Amino acid sequence: MRIAIAGDLHGAWSDADEQLLERLQPDAVLFVGDLSDGDLRLTRRIASLPYRVAVIFGNHDRGSDNTGGLLRQQLVLLGDRHCAWGVRRWEDLPLTVVGARPFSAGGGFHLSKAVEAVYGPVTLDQSVDRILAAAASVPSDEPLLVLAHCGPTGLGSDSDSPCGRDWKSPAIDWGDQDLSIALDRIAVTRPPDLVVFGHMHHALKRGSGYRQSLLQDRRGTAYLNAACVPRSGLDVQGRPLIHLSWAEFSGSSLTHLSHRWYTPDGGVRHQESLPLDKPMQC
Repeated sequence: MRIAIAGDLHGAWSDADEQLLERLQPDAVLFVGDLSDGDLRLTRRIASLPYRVAVIFGNHDRGSDNTGGLLRQQLVLLGDRHCAWGVRRWEDLPLTVVGARPFSAGGGFHLSKAVEAVYGPVTLDQSVDRILAAAASVPSDEPLLVLAHCGPTGLGSDSDSPCGRDWKSPAIDWGDQDLSIALDRIAVTRPPDLVVFGHMHHALKRGSGYRQSLLQDRRGTAYLNAACVPRSGLDVQGRPLIHLSWAEFSGSSLTHLSHRWYTPDGGVRHQESLPLDKPMQC
């Protein structure tokens, strides 16, 4: 089972991306949020993709509308493709994607006025319970894959940690508290196989390097921060490249996890992989 993962788009989605997917033919495509600042044209474009698609919205997808009206329009366009606080499953593929809290901006737990207008005043405990209920519905012979916009707390407090704050001193853990609690409780029965998220861009502020974006914890859960921004560029010879993250499963076992820079014809120009047989302690 081959899964393509698109990091924070921030409006950067074009014919070239769709032509690349056509060449790669993944079994499913995941979007980690921050598609745009509420641009309905891009939401429609994602909704019309001829693939098995799962999406979770990020904080930028709220736009500037605090009434929740723009959120509702986007949610209607995506339908069941948006899996926040629920699941996205397909009858013809042994995969159930568990959705975490939508529209997260990181930093523990917070709901904006727009999100409260749509979902109500959801508490941290209620958010945890919703994620737990979704995970409990995943069949035991399928991968347990969690899709979030921001990753969980607990992955490090340095500026280059997967969810570390890099734009303000001191550097602190800027992950989602509810997601961290839910993952710990899920792992009592079965550690998740893969947690996919974005929000915290790979390139750190003020040119101070890159954050850690691939890791595996002591329980065997792999974490992927897919937020490579910008997602397109040029190689040393001036040829165009497009970034996608990539995961592969054999049955319920994660066998490959990487960041890839593709040429438009589907060739892999560069790949950074997580050595799954050597878990990183965290």
